[in-house]
Amino acid sequence: MNFKFYTILSLIVFTGISLFAGNPDRQGQAGASELLMNPWGRSAGLHSMSTSSVMGVEAMRINIAGLSRIKKMEIGVSNNRLYSGTGMNLNSFGLGFKSGKSGAIGIELASLDFGQIPVTTVNQPGGTGGYYSPSFFQLGVGYSLTYANKISVGALVRLVSESIQDVNASGIAIDAGVQYVSGPKDNFKLGISLRNIGSPMAFGGEGLSIKREVPDPASGIKYEVSYDAQSASFELPSMLNIGLSYDFYVGEDNFVRGLTNFTSNAFAKDQIGAGIEFSYQNLVVLRAAYKADMGSTDLETKSLYTGFAGGASVEVPITKGGANNLGIDYAYRATNPFKGTHNFTLRFSF
Repeated sequence: MNFKFYTILSLIVFTGISLFAGNPDRQGQAGASELLMNPWGRSAGLHSMSTSSVMGVEAMRINIAGLSRIKKMEIGVSNNRLYSGTGMNLNSFGLGFKSGKSGAIGIELASLDFGQIPVTTVNQPGGTGGYYSPSFFQLGVGYSLTYANKISVGALVRLVSESIQDVNASGIAIDAGVQYVSGPKDNFKLGISLRNIGSPMAFGGEGLSIKREVPDPASGIKYEVSYDAQSASFELPSMLNIGLSYDFYVGEDNFVRGLTNFTSNAFAKDQIGAGIEFSYQNLVVLRAAYKADMGSTDLETKSLYTGFAGGASVEVPITKGGANNLGIDYAYRATNPFKGTHNFTLRFSF
């Protein structure tokens, strides 16, 4: 079992090193940035740094290995109010259920809501009176397996689609992760995840075609032909996360969790941060975190999510014995610029 764990761990780390040993001049050149958005309240309250401890449906966004640590089934729905004042929302649905004794299968749907955007043209720059809304959609399917309650591994495949009426792009992103726990109460946790590995995407469609008159027709009769513009392809925002956490128990059910996380971004500055969680009787959880860019940073190159994040969760038993629970999560993350992002999540555990 240990041999399998270290083999998988080495494979993820060395794959990540080979992918991220690139030129720092590539910063800002990736697309499909919605893959970096986290709709789930518990992990968002820790600035998405819970690589080592995340579990359940939200593990499909942070570290797929944690999916198999659910009881029997978990359902989650979330609304993420992005960058307060912009009117943008990220809505998500997640479903995870046990497959066999130690495995779990998960499905996650996420969709960006941009609101209604006025249609403008060259001749009507003030608007035509019509509106449109881009469609940004993600569908992820993942599988996770836990060995002897100590080692969890998992992989996820995610379909990414971006489109308006006459232009679209699609691609496939792959995530892989591993978690290791140890200690009398699984106090120590280690997690590594490799996310958003996939082929380049490119836009295409009728919207990139334009009709122009033939400049010098051989017959002398003027007519129009369609010219197709070839859009440049773009890479997915790949990243490697390495996280550690430790639980300090106060009594039987209360604990304080300290965690730290390092993120290596292929197309952005690397980041490092730390967070803390306090759990009371497994009913109320308070959390806070701080994340910062590594290296010299100015306002123009500073990452969107840096600084403070915080949140809280409440677990409400809906059956005696706590076998079935309703979870309510809230998180706030500071953003640069804008006025922060708010996450609201409902979870049902069975």
